[in-house]
Amino acid sequence: MSTPRPWFLYVLECRGGSLYTGVALDVARRFAEHQRGRGARYTRSHPPERVRLTIEFPDKSAALKAEHAFKALPVREKRALLARHGG
Repeated sequence: MSTPRPWFLYVLECRGGSLYTGVALDVARRFAEHQRGRGARYTRSHPPERVRLTIEFPDKSAALKAEHAFKALPVREKRALLARHGG
């Protein structure tokens, strides 16, 4: 049995300073898709400028739970977390 690949939570900073959060197996590939307009509808109208944060999780379920928790945070708390951990 093969070892499961890790999943990642990622946070993008988009044009205008907004944030987009998602999960992916390959963040670099997914970021490129967002930049080419092949990602989420939101990033088609708010082009991503950079990856602010990536966090590795052991599986998709854990990454999705973290995504849900991050999205539930007030914007001020999201930005504080990014300032501490996201560069």
